[in-house]
Amino acid sequence: MKQTILLGTYTKRESKGVYSIQLDNQSKQLESLAHEASIGHPTYIDGSADMSLLFSVSKTTDGKGGVASFVKDDDGNYEKKAELLEDGAPPCYVSYDPDKNLVYTANYHKGEVAVYQTNSEGTLKLLDKAVHSGKSVHENQDAPHAHYFDLTPDHRFLVACDLGTDKVYTYELDENNKLQEKSVVEVAPGTGPRHLTFHPNGQFAYVFGELSSDMLVFEYDKEKGSFSHLQTLSTIPDSHSGFNGGAALRITSDGSHLYASNRGHNSIVHFFVQPDGKLDRVGFTATEGEIPRDFNMTPDDNFLIIGHQDTDNLSLFERNSEDGTLSLLQKDIYAPEVVCVQFAE
Repeated sequence: MKQTILLGTYTKRESKGVYSIQLDNQSKQLESLAHEASIGHPTYIDGSADMSLLFSVSKTTDGKGGVASFVKDDDGNYEKKAELLEDGAPPCYVSYDPDKNLVYTANYHKGEVAVYQTNSEGTLKLLDKAVHSGKSVHENQDAPHAHYFDLTPDHRFLVACDLGTDKVYTYELDENNKLQEKSVVEVAPGTGPRHLTFHPNGQFAYVFGELSSDMLVFEYDKEKGSFSHLQTLSTIPDSHSGFNGGAALRITSDGSHLYASNRGHNSIVHFFVQPDGKLDRVGFTATEGEIPRDFNMTPDDNFLIIGHQDTDNLSLFERNSEDGTLSLLQKDIYAPEVVCVQFAE
């Protein structure tokens, strides 16, 4: 059995856009890197379950940014269907909601989140935006920096992490698909909330603080869309004194293990998830590359693939299903400027 992995990238050096690579589950190898779509800086991608409908961040050489859509044709090639661009920086996060045919984006430089209408043909129409305000104590927090915008597990609300304001916002969409702020939780100054993932039971949420290298544990009230802080743990060892920036986090499908990537320490930190949602830090695994900005696990949780932004390589690890430890299988698979790793079912 082979699984397709789509790779979002920067296009500053060698990359030409979106790539794919195959994971052979039998041989336990990554193989057959292929260029799928030409576009500037597709730093985050999402789409339908089989990725036949794909949405991507887009940046042009004349200073515009936005979101684009692609549809896979009968020959298996991606054809660009739509692209909505504005002056200024592009979003840094994009998510597709197939139930409502909506696309959600977060824009770091503009400090805003947005909602777009789409359909099976990939059309795009802006429906609404919410612009954050405020700042915090770190030098990278002089303005709002929205970094994540996605659905809650029950699809009732949308949650946004803002690295610049040290806040996590909950929104709901009204009958006209307009964003209505529902709840806001403020984290410790200097945390820089970057990304969030929910426990499979929907009761707990985990927020990665990029600037503080902390993992925050929250209890989630699905009726109010609000968060209550339970725990904060460091994602780096006490002995690390150099730069580190938190990046991606993923939880296993049974909710028993949480992993997160450290840029600078260049590691995957492994947490065991207790029944009450709190975490025990188990240990660290070197990623075998520089700046592991994103990683993902296969749907069966048996393998973990890490993309490195600066060293243009993928690393493949096999995951022990009993204790969650990672064993290196490959570390020198070429893939240029990878910053997003997504599986196609």
